Amino acid sequence: MPYIDQDKVDARTREKLEAIIAKSYGSYWQKKRLFDIFFATLILLFFLPLMIIISIVIVIDDPHAGPFYKQIRVGRHGKEFYMYKFRTMRKNADKMIEKLEKENEMDGPAFKIKNDPRITRVGKYLRRLSLDELMQFFNVFKGDMTLVGPRPPLPREVEKYTDYHKLRLLVTPGLTCTWQISKNRNDIPFDEWVEMDVEYIQTRTYLNDIKIMLKTPIVMLTATGR
Repeated sequence: MPYIDQDKVDARTREKLEAIIAKSYGSYWQKKRLFDIFFATLILLFFLPLMIIISIVIVIDDPHAGPFYKQIRVGRHGKEFYMYKFRTMRKNADKMIEKLEKENEMDGPAFKIKNDPRITRVGKYLRRLSLDELMQFFNVFKGDMTLVGPRPPLPREVEKYTDYHKLRLLVTPGLTCTWQISKNRNDIPFDEWVEMDVEYIQTRTYLNDIKIMLKTPIVMLTATGR
């Protein structure tokens, strides 16, 4: 389980860690949680008909597995949880990742390839519009995730983290973030991605969260983040 030992980290990591811990966020977290519950409930109710249609289409396209997919992710302070998504890959896709590791196009511990052979026909469209992530509003409602925050990594990715990288695990992971709304985000080096998350953690405010939330649908509809 990842953690940060202040007595053993380098000066740069310690400086950032102390700055984050020292900053007072007042009632930010309490109000943020109430807003998360309200907004997640609203979205789930509004998109329920679409989510039912998506579920049916996924099974019709690939009947070898169900429409939903859950995956272990790492949350705040290293706590693991199941993150939910609409299934966009073929059955047992996780077992194929070792064979595809050499084709990874992402910098650092994250994994992604442009023409992933594991993705189904319907899955390509769901991912292009980020509709596969609608299920994550259940995670927001449960409290595993929040609306805005660093994206939750996989355990195998966290195993490769430096102490500095672990700074992004100091807060609850989010559905969207600064990196998520960046143009051509998959081309951004991992260390720069981490810097975006650390900067967000140090300066997070309601106004900044709202700005990120408002930009997210635009990126989803225009697919400029891919």
